[in-house]
Amino acid sequence: MSRSGGQGRLDETFRRIRGANAGPGLVTYITAGDPDVPRTEGILRALDRAGADVLEVGVPFSDPLADGPVIQRATERALASGTTLSGVLDMVGRLRGDIQAPIVLFSYANPILRLGAEQFADRARDAGVDGVLVLDLPLEEADEFRQLLASRGIDTILLLSPTTTDGRLRRAVSLGSGFLYAISRLGVTGARDAVADGAEEMVRRIRAVSPLPVALGFGISTPAHVREVGRWADAAVVGSGLVSVIADAGASDDLDSRVEEYVRWLKS
Repeated sequence: MSRSGGQGRLDETFRRIRGANAGPGLVTYITAGDPDVPRTEGILRALDRAGADVLEVGVPFSDPLADGPVIQRATERALASGTTLSGVLDMVGRLRGDIQAPIVLFSYANPILRLGAEQFADRARDAGVDGVLVLDLPLEEADEFRQLLASRGIDTILLLSPTTTDGRLRRAVSLGSGFLYAISRLGVTGARDAVADGAEEMVRRIRAVSPLPVALGFGISTPAHVREVGRWADAAVVGSGLVSVIADAGASDDLDSRVEEYVRWLKS
């Protein structure tokens, strides 16, 4: 069954969000293996309990291009704890039956190429991964990878920025499925005081060429940000703000409850 054909968890989730009129959806990003894989499992369960609509699981990579200092430090902790792409896939497979929300793997290309694209696609399918976003996958090389995933019922999530030209935007939306991830500003990730001025225009450009749901990220960390994003987009993506909560809680016994409390606050 091809999830990109409308039967997958991502499609169902965004249909529910669009039909409920209950405000925007919430996509939560964490770095797998921060502080370690067993605690990541608890964090993902907490996010699901708190009502996160989509769980983005970042695969740690030694040379990140777009990650700001908060996520870079999380990646360093994850790598130090021995986290690998193979280990992340095993973890998702263990959790999949207990988690309602769709799971999207967020990776750079290098770990996938090292594992082997076909082996990655097979293992992602077997683990129950719903979507994959490869941050540095060139659009010109995306079609072959998209076909690998689509044949296994996995959505290819594409990243769009304010500098994406109209021509490349149309090309990207023809290849993407599940939802489109729009970043509201240039530069690296990190919580900001306000949503970027160009965010509304970015979503408007995407809406003009695609019916796919749009999730908007980069800099969102408060309920006010989430509400504002919901005026234009289907979902808000929260990353650095959540990763900071995890970093602050560290090895404390209340890590999961603090994560759950933060997400419930965002959805309030």
